[in-house]
Amino acid sequence: MELENLIQRLNLGEDYDYEFKASQDKLSKDVWETVSAFANTSGGYIILGVTENKQKFKINGINNPTQQKKDFWNNHNNPQKLSVPICQESDVTITKIEDKDIIIIKVPPANRLQRPVYINKNPITGTYKRYFDGDHQCSEEEVKQMLRDQGNEAQDSQVLDHFDMNDLDSGTIKIYRQRFSNREPDHPWLILNDQELMLQLGGYNKDRNTGKEGLTIAGLLMFGKERSILDAFSHYHLDYQENLSNDPEQRWTYRITLDGKWEANLFNFYHRVYNRLVHDLAVPFKLDQNSIREDETHVHEALREVLVNSLIHADYLSTKPMVIFKLHDIFWFSNPGRLRITISQLYEGGISEPRNPNLQKMFKMIGLGEKAGSGFAKILRAWKEQQWFIPLVREKLDLDITTVALPMISLIPEQVEKELTAIVGTNYFNLPELEKIILVLAHKFGKISNTNIQYHSQKHPRDIGDSLKYLVDNGCLEKFGHGRWTEYSLPNNSLVNLLEQANSDHLNDSSDHLNDSSDHLDDSSDHLDDSSDHLQKLVTIATPVRDKRKVSKQLMEEIILKICQNQYLTQQQLANILNRSPHTLRTSYLTPMVKNNLLILKYPDTPTHPHQSYLTNPNSNL
Repeated sequence: MELENLIQRLNLGEDYDYEFKASQDKLSKDVWETVSAFANTSGGYIILGVTENKQKFKINGINNPTQQKKDFWNNHNNPQKLSVPICQESDVTITKIEDKDIIIIKVPPANRLQRPVYINKNPITGTYKRYFDGDHQCSEEEVKQMLRDQGNEAQDSQVLDHFDMNDLDSGTIKIYRQRFSNREPDHPWLILNDQELMLQLGGYNKDRNTGKEGLTIAGLLMFGKERSILDAFSHYHLDYQENLSNDPEQRWTYRITLDGKWEANLFNFYHRVYNRLVHDLAVPFKLDQNSIREDETHVHEALREVLVNSLIHADYLSTKPMVIFKLHDIFWFSNPGRLRITISQLYEGGISEPRNPNLQKMFKMIGLGEKAGSGFAKILRAWKEQQWFIPLVREKLDLDITTVALPMISLIPEQVEKELTAIVGTNYFNLPELEKIILVLAHKFGKISNTNIQYHSQKHPRDIGDSLKYLVDNGCLEKFGHGRWTEYSLPNNSLVNLLEQANSDHLNDSSDHLNDSSDHLDDSSDHLDDSSDHLQKLVTIATPVRDKRKVSKQLMEEIILKICQNQYLTQQQLANILNRSPHTLRTSYLTPMVKNNLLILKYPDTPTHPHQSYLTNPNSNL
């Protein structure tokens, strides 16, 4: 039986994740890894009594469903097996298909206070997450990030050892005071000295129990000197890029990053970036003599909100950078760390759990940042007023980052319709409104899912699924992945995922930030035209792994060696060809294959080079 048919028989939608296990005579031992993975990700269903072989599914049934259900609950409620009892009684059901008993286990997503959900009493070795092709053991860094989010103590209130007021930039504090005074000239904090002001703002703290006092994480991040911040957070990196050129080979036309030319703290980054974000908005905007907003539009307000929210919700103890893009018709914000509430709660509004409440307070005192839970609602309002696409929020679980895309484009603009007609044919104009919206979303965002479309349509997820299937069957869309990880794109879509590229550029780059000139290195020889015969040959070679969720490590390495046999290919190019996450590809295959001399680097002396590429070692046994 095909997966889609089986899902229909189970009366479930494709926007869920699934795991099938035989469990014919006894409960599968690896069911607990999947429970942990689903709970730590976005939930899902475990179906017992079904076997999978080469994407074909067979219902074998369970011989003793009542006993297996009992065994599940005994272990589920045993803290020696599972750290948190995540399921409710109604989440486990026995049902019949083709006169055979199967068990369906619904695993809900854990909230931040429950994560990490782990097995066998050890969070470091027993924590799993779900990503595309199965259950993956979380790295120690990922577990630590969950544990950081689990506590109620503010992450940014921690006192830093061996840092003092000399690590703060006096010029930044002076400008902050001026902005504070412009807004509230009679505020009593303005007469305090710098250390007393930091104490009131949460930038300096004293532990009443231990007597330990000093700068907090918030104080250093907001007002610190660049060198001091990097001493405390070796992976700290802020990156703002504009790409307003029509040249596809030009990566950016303007950039703000850590280059030693300014004190790269959050206060300075905010003001530099915000001025660039609103610089050429085609809506009225002006400042009064005190640089206070006057007659600004809701779009300006929304951009201010999303920028401040990115800064106060980021996990600065992560190894990932903060990256912001401004393109002709869209803004991209990417910051390290997962959301502390669900995406649905974010869109509904009214709930806020800032990771760094002291940073939030510092921005709020100078009029930046809305009260808890209302900021994203204002962003949605502004975009709705302009009749633009609804902003799209995603959690990239393979990278542990959150992205927000704000497109400045009408729902179905004339130019986009022309481009879509060229791709899918004149039949586009005969399509229902829902299917037109789906194609426009795919055109704008590159890859989309059923869940993404739900924010733009009142249709039921099943109706959206039917439309997606129709578009795939008629060659208007291509389908990737299965279950909750199913995504769709236009045929031969050449839209580059800038955020994944930017994050992969910065991985393991905490000790030496490449200077701006490195971005101008010639990369033309590595360029692959999406329509070229050569690319199609490489995709054909990748067919044994490209459309499968699970393949052996040996097979994946063999395919990589064949693809890289005659030319250098970048991590992103390989990810596109193999239909895999760039991060997973690098950590699971590329880096180990380089260490084992199966692959050679184009820039062996600079492993984190932004144009790093891989070639099959001629001496490998291909």
